[in-house]
Amino acid sequence: MRSKPMRSRTLLIGLLVAAIATVSAVAATKSGPRKAAAAPQTPPVPLLWKVSDGDNDLYLLGSFHLLKPADYPLSQDVDLAFDDAEALVFELSPEEMTSPALAQAMAQAALRTDGKPLSHELPEPMLKQLQAWMKANSGTLETMGLHGDMLLAFDAWFVGLTISIIEMRKQGLDPEQGLDKHFMARAAKAGKAATGLEKGREQIAIFDTMGKVEQLQFLEEALSEAHKSGEEIERLHTAWRRGDAAQLWQGMAVEMRDEYPKLYQRINIARNDAWVPKLQAMLDRPGTDDTLVVVGTLHLLGEDGVVEKLRAKGYRVERVCTGCSPETAVGTGKSPATAKPAAGSK
Repeated sequence: MRSKPMRSRTLLIGLLVAAIATVSAVAATKSGPRKAAAAPQTPPVPLLWKVSDGDNDLYLLGSFHLLKPADYPLSQDVDLAFDDAEALVFELSPEEMTSPALAQAMAQAALRTDGKPLSHELPEPMLKQLQAWMKANSGTLETMGLHGDMLLAFDAWFVGLTISIIEMRKQGLDPEQGLDKHFMARAAKAGKAATGLEKGREQIAIFDTMGKVEQLQFLEEALSEAHKSGEEIERLHTAWRRGDAAQLWQGMAVEMRDEYPKLYQRINIARNDAWVPKLQAMLDRPGTDDTLVVVGTLHLLGEDGVVEKLRAKGYRVERVCTGCSPETAVGTGKSPATAKPAAGSK
């Protein structure tokens, strides 16, 4: 269909936590055997920035929405930021993220309404590839309640999501281990307020308004990556563990921005622009309360990310990364000069 694949993993890992929550709500303990948990490693290098206005701070932490048990414990920088914050903010509130209504709403939006199965609009090679994947994963699909060809009752974007998340779980990546879920649980235990920057319906609309060509590209890439046994997802997970803002920016955003500008505008820039005034309000309010903001990593990177947008507003911005190497202490991935390692607490 095209010479280069669209990196749909950027949509899943970097941007839309509702997608992870939705499919994983059904597949949580039903997706078959996973890889055994590895021994704990050196803590991941955090993608963490501190934004200050003189009296209170925002800590901006780049999330990977599915992680492995071996990705914990986190670095001391992140723990200090959590301890310093009086409140936490996520893409979606903990209440909505864990509500069955979110999964129901996304599944309902994904149901085909033309009376025809998805196979009716798939090119023959893609249909054969999908049928082969469904056969190979029939047991997992059946435990999710998707017997036979029931998956074909949904739009291509939802089928692509389902494939992607099942394949990620085979790699040992678990949404219950994701950074969002981790800090939601910690906030609840510590009695810290936790809210969301947007509503689940807004994230669902991003998928539900994808055009037919975009949806087929999304599905094609999910099938292609499944065939490669998760090479792309593991590469991005490794870059996240290294705190490599430059590689994540280049590997997750630049190609999509250049080749699919409308989708990139919808899924990243427009949402970042909607979030910046809300983040400014947290900085500008009276008092000295600090906030830890945990969102998909891509929202923080490059000139389109909220880090650079807040810097442009005149706030003091620094990368919090006491363990960064010179190669990874490059700010937001925009250029080597955008930030420097800094202590994580006041």
